[in-house]
Amino acid sequence: MTAVDRGLEHPRWLYVLPNGDILVAESNAPKPPPEDEPKGLKNFVMKQVMKRAGAGVPSPDRIMLLRDANGDGQAEHRSVFIEHLHSPFGMALVGNTLYVANADAVLRFPYQAGQTQISAAPVKVTDLPAGRNHHWTKGLVASPDGRKLYVSVGSNSNVAEAGMEIEEGRAAIWEIDLASGSKRLFAGGLRNPVGLAFEPRTRALWAVVNERDELGSDLVPDYLTSVREGAFYGWPWSYWGAHVDERVKPPRPDMVARAIAPDFGLGNHVAPLGLAFSEGRMTGPFADGAFVGEHGSWNRQPRSGYKVVFIPFANGRPAGPPQDFLTGFLSPEGKAWGRPVGVALDRSGALLVADDVGNTVWRVAPAR
Repeated sequence: MTAVDRGLEHPRWLYVLPNGDILVAESNAPKPPPEDEPKGLKNFVMKQVMKRAGAGVPSPDRIMLLRDANGDGQAEHRSVFIEHLHSPFGMALVGNTLYVANADAVLRFPYQAGQTQISAAPVKVTDLPAGRNHHWTKGLVASPDGRKLYVSVGSNSNVAEAGMEIEEGRAAIWEIDLASGSKRLFAGGLRNPVGLAFEPRTRALWAVVNERDELGSDLVPDYLTSVREGAFYGWPWSYWGAHVDERVKPPRPDMVARAIAPDFGLGNHVAPLGLAFSEGRMTGPFADGAFVGEHGSWNRQPRSGYKVVFIPFANGRPAGPPQDFLTGFLSPEGKAWGRPVGVALDRSGALLVADDVGNTVWRVAPAR
């Protein structure tokens, strides 16, 4: 493992351009207006715990470009690629247009291969649910044919304790038609979906999802799942199919009856964020499967996650338990030395990992 670059500012998400340049979204939660600031002892404690885990820094609100011109795995060039964004996260290049998912909107920018900075003003493609932004990260992926974008939008609460009015359009994945600019709800009931990717064999859309809190250290499993068009995955009324969450009032047995179970459990409170399929670009046991960046628990004892795992696939489906791929982000005392977020494969097939506590982009190359 080597560092592509160190000394970044809260690097969260990665995107590799066709020429090999690496885009890094330096980002964190947007500061809410005073009237939307969560109140109460529980929210105060949560903020303090998350701050100790490395999540309490201001958002740099920019995308950096890293270039490794000589192919040695280390960036010789770093530049501010796009600045003055609003908690940017997901990125996708379609033709000569770069799309960026801010916390409140999808933007597009003109892109020319090799450029190290974009100064053109953004054009808004569509608004996204924003406001309080309990979950602010907006994942973004383009369909294999480049005709559509898919955007992940997390819930505005744990289990709708503030009412369903603030959840309009949230806990969902949206589909954007690039030709018309129109969008529609593609799937719902996903508490906090983040990383999105298309499985290369079947071209099915998959997502990693953070499930609900405050049911103890051993509930509820976070998961990896294929995302079916029109499907409902249970949030907030149930989890893992028909397991009813009694905290949610009023109950909705009709919605529970619709809920489908996800495909693959990753563990309790591991906080999966990054997702990338190997697409045959790695050899041996990592040739067919999914890499998942597990940001790690902030409210569980003992801590879980804080690593990158690999889930082997066969015929487009998970085919075995998660395998540890990159560890060492926790000290023996449980202190976070680092927290993996976005994962992506570079042009050589090495895995890149954004570490938002270590402020580093790591590279794990196949053995030669």
